[in-house]
Amino acid sequence: MPTSSEAHAGGAVAIRAEGLSKRYTLGTRARHGSLREALSGGVRSFGARLAGRGPDTSRPTVWALKDVTFELPMGRILGVLGPNGAGKSTLLKILSGITEPTDGRAAVRGRVSSLLEVGTGFHAELTGRENVFLNGTILGMSRREVARRFDEIVDFAGVAPFIDTPVKHYSTGMYLRLGFAVAAHLETDILLVDEVLAVGDVALQKKCLGKLGEVASQGRTVVFVSHAMAILESLCDTGLVLAGGQVAYLGPIRDAVKRYLATVEATPGPVDLSAAPRVHAPSALKLLRFWAEDANGVATASIRTGEACALAAAYEALDGQPHEEVFLSFTLRTVQGAPVAVVNTNLLGQDFSRAPARGVIRFLIPRLPLTAGRYGVDLHLGERSGYSPSDAVFGVASFDVIEGDFYGTGRPGSTQAPVLLDGRWRLEEQA
Repeated sequence: MPTSSEAHAGGAVAIRAEGLSKRYTLGTRARHGSLREALSGGVRSFGARLAGRGPDTSRPTVWALKDVTFELPMGRILGVLGPNGAGKSTLLKILSGITEPTDGRAAVRGRVSSLLEVGTGFHAELTGRENVFLNGTILGMSRREVARRFDEIVDFAGVAPFIDTPVKHYSTGMYLRLGFAVAAHLETDILLVDEVLAVGDVALQKKCLGKLGEVASQGRTVVFVSHAMAILESLCDTGLVLAGGQVAYLGPIRDAVKRYLATVEATPGPVDLSAAPRVHAPSALKLLRFWAEDANGVATASIRTGEACALAAAYEALDGQPHEEVFLSFTLRTVQGAPVAVVNTNLLGQDFSRAPARGVIRFLIPRLPLTAGRYGVDLHLGERSGYSPSDAVFGVASFDVIEGDFYGTGRPGSTQAPVLLDGRWRLEEQA
């Protein structure tokens, strides 16, 4: 296998996709292309023609991929981005040989290992040890080659006490650890990884991502599907954006991420609060709309972790007159309803001494400290002279947070809690 520098210098191509398309018929089971299925399908088709029946065209079809064309040089790390249903997993299944394309072709140079689903390539009745050697054999490796990496695989997976146990008794985590260890440690030229890593815990994800970085540094080609933008930017050099089964962009990873986020944020819109259900009728001031804004002041449905943004609310005075000492409060909640933060003008000493009859109040956030996910917003609007808010709206407004590089280290923040703390660590020797 050429080194990374040789591959780039010689322009060797690891993966070439030409007009790659995949069509599925809705309401039918996917076929895996076995000889038995091919023969039985041929018999049914021949029988239908004898009976004067053509192929069944009544069922709706959908193109998971349509005319996908790209080249990936050897030694590159390709990040595949796109919304759910864009065709990312279908592309990896075709490249790994699991699925045949409907049209077009995919040429892959060298040995390919993949981790697309938990337990992919494992035989449930065989032990962990037997499955490791079986996978190596399928990849064309000799028993000696697999044996040379065996201890390293088992150590990485942490399944030594269970290595001679049939894998049907493994937990999902054990399956995932061993599957990734096999895919990453066996001596293949190309590694395909779907976002199956998302089912693991945080420690496992970090361990696997570290190994992917190591694999990439060895000059091997990696294709990685993920929704974690910070991970893709830190790990990959090239990005492929899929939308509706087609190539929307292919180029530098940072530009690919920007293109993808632009499509995610393409349909922002303020939430209309004027007719939202309320605990009590507005008395003096009424909330009209809520929305989030990006660093440029543009309304958006999604904000990125670590970036500047604003939460905004439009209001009106029911009497049509300016009001004194108006305050606004936002309560942020997780999708499960747990409170994350409460911010209001009163706490910051920023009550507005004279507010117009109609206006917009914004809470400006220099660096959004929330992890990825959807957050609900409860709003309270009123005057300090009043005992209770003039208007309050619960459970109607929300916004999405997209993962970003909050700490500037190329690593995602922990997803075990919604809030990220900014600070610095210091170590001192204790006398």
